[in-house]
Formats: sequence, C-alpha cells, structure tokens
Amino acid sequence: MHLTLLDILRCPFCGTRLTLVENEALVRHGDEIESGVLGCECCAFPIVAGIPVMIADDDTRAAMHALEAGRQEEALFALLGLDEERGTAFRALLARGDALTYKDAVAVLSPDAEGTYFVYRFSDPTYLMAQTVLEGVGSTRATVGGRVIDLCGGSGHLTRVLAGLQPAGGPPVLADVFFWKLWLASRFTSSGCVPVCCDANNPLPFDRGTFALVVLSDAFPYIWHKRMLADEMMRLAGDAGVIVMPHLHSSLGENFSAGMTLTPASYRDLFAPMQPRLFSDRTLLDDAIERGAVDLSRDVTAESLDGEPSLTLVACLEGTRRAAGRGEGWDLFRRYEPAATDVVSGELIANPLYRIDRTAGRSSVLTLAFPTPEYEEEFGECKRYLAATVTLPGVITRETLGADYRSLLRRRIVIDAPRRYC
Repeated sequence: MHLTLLDILRCPFCGTRLTLVENEALVRHGDEIESGVLGCECCAFPIVAGIPVMIADDDTRAAMHALEAGRQEEALFALLGLDEERGTAFRALLARGDALTYKDAVAVLSPDAEGTYFVYRFSDPTYLMAQTVLEGVGSTRATVGGRVIDLCGGSGHLTRVLAGLQPAGGPPVLADVFFWKLWLASRFTSSGCVPVCCDANNPLPFDRGTFALVVLSDAFPYIWHKRMLADEMMRLAGDAGVIVMPHLHSSLGENFSAGMTLTPASYRDLFAPMQPRLFSDRTLLDDAIERGAVDLSRDVTAESLDGEPSLTLVACLEGTRRAAGRGEGWDLFRRYEPAATDVVSGELIANPLYRIDRTAGRSSVLTLAFPTPEYEEEFGECKRYLAATVTLPGVITRETLGADYRSLLRRRIVIDAPRRYC
C-alpha cells in the first residue's frame, strides 16, 4: 500500500480519515507499506501483504493482533482462509518463487467452481462483452480523466482492462471482500492495481467524488444491501463521474447462479439520480463478437428487456456530459469503434480452454476442451468465436502468427495474458 492511498481512504463506519500507527506491526519501504495498522476515530484496520483490510470482524482483528506480535505469516494465512493442510501446500507454492503461476495459486486458494471460472475468465462471453464496453467508454479522456475503481472486482481480470485505459488518476483501485482474490490480483492478474479489502454490504471506505469511473460487473445481484450500495456508488462518482455496470442478472430471465435479482426497472430506479440508461447484453455481446464494437446510442426501455437474462446499466449526469465534452464534442452515449488489438501488455499464450498437442513438426494442434460440463453449459456461447480445433505455430509470437495475429487475438484463440498466468 502506498501512503498516498490515505488521501482517499476513509473509515467505512465513522467516515474519518485514517493514519498509520507506529507500532510493532509496521513494515515499510519508503512510502510503500507492507504491513501495519491503520487507525481512525473509532477503530483500527490491518494492512497485510500491502493490502489494507477495511473490515471489522473476528478474523481481521486476529490478523491485526498477529501482526502486532510479529507473526506476519499467521496474519496472511488467516486472511487467505488457509487451514493447516492448505497452508502447507501454499508454503510449497511460495517456495517456487517466479515459477509460481496464477493457475497454481488458484488451485490452492479456491479449489472449486469459482476458481475454475477465474482461470478461464479472459475468454468467457461475459468478460468479452464487459471488456468491449469498458474499452469503448474509456477511449475518451473525459471518462478516465481521474481515478477509476473496479468494485467487487474479484481477482482483477477487468481491473487489468481498466489499467490498460491508462487513467489519469493512476493505477485502478480494486475493491473486493475476499482477501485471497486481491492477493492474486496484486501479484498476477493486475499487478499494478491498488487493492483494498472491503465489504460492499457496508459503506465503502473512500471519500466522496473520488472516482471518474466506477465499475461493478457481475456482482451487484449478490449484494443484499443494494440500495445502500447504489447510493455509495453514486457518492463515489459524485457529480462528474460515470457508473458502468455490465451483466446485471435480471429477475425476468433465466440465469446460472442468479443471486438476488431485481427487474430492469428496479435496477434503473436505484440509480435514478444519475439518469441511468439500460442496454441489452445480448445486443452488446453480438456487437462485441461480430464487430468488436459497442453501441451505447441504442439504450432500451426496461420493458423491452422482459425475458432477457441480463442487462448493462450506464449512468452519467447529462450536465456532466455536456461539461466534459467542451472542446472535444464528447458524448458518452454513442457508438464506439473496435479498440486496437496490437499492443500486448503481458504475453501471448494459447487460450487455456484448449488442449495442446505438439506435432512432429513445428506446430501445435489446439482442441477446445471445457474443464467441466457445468462450465460448458454456462459459458458455451464462447463457441461462437472459439474454433473447435485450430493449428498454431509451436512458439506463439506476433511474428509467428503473421497475418492471422489480429483475428486470433480478437477471437480469443490466443490471449494477451498476464505473465505467469498458466
């Protein structure tokens, strides 16, 4: 955690500023805090592995006391939720050093369906749609002219997209209630992000009007205190910010793991002060697959989404749009052309959904192989852009892919993955 985070961080309960406590828990390297304690006017919060944990419960207090007693590993393992057996396995992973991959770490930290979902996240249809929307909205400096935040952002896949937009306010903030997801994000998926562990069912630990762009994808239906979170998101965006919420599960359609869904009209009404518009996820996904574009000029009525499983909500005050557009004719709700796919920020790899068989020559045959039948049932629409089989060079680089490079990347057969991902 960099000390400058204290400029925007606030106690989620009393709302006051936080200060760094000078005690035995503090481990710092200049302005970077590896571990320590933050205090406000009502309570205290630990910093573990560089991640401030803005939650007040028994596990967090136990971790803070372990830090103060000099037991940093105990504090880390407690927040990662590791029992003795998985703790032993995790120590062995850490001993690999730079050979440790995201996929290896997920196998220990989340050995279940959610872990599987995260490993293959970069090519699933909901990610493709959300990425296209964010790259469109973020293609103008008016949207990313300040800080940006990925709320309930999991292990940082979309946070990496936000980082690629190069927001003027610095690296994106990633907020999630699960410490292990933030640990993964800060070390693999979006290593330059600013992780903050907090519970979106409580007030958010940030100052008002802090963010130019507030993103929350997928998770809102799982939040019980939806009205409070909607108000908090609008508080963080202030009068000048933009809220983008891809893939909101609707109660009027069928969804896997639907959560506690609302109707499209109810989602819209929660954000009424910021004049939200609704978009059909089916239409957005079709545009993303077929053209790589996103058209936010085609908002729809809540009634027209009856029967659709999910929708996207985008909110921004009309007066803000006019003011932000001075000098560049900016309009948030317009058509955005495909983003350039030339720049690779990580490394090119074959999509992990493919089984790779090496040939006797210099090629590899890739065969689409879903990890489980349940995964295929939920995310099988990726077969619209992932070929069943494909032959690639044995070594994947832009040069070896040649004229097929852009097509393979756009179709997610090859992905731009964080280093040490698989």
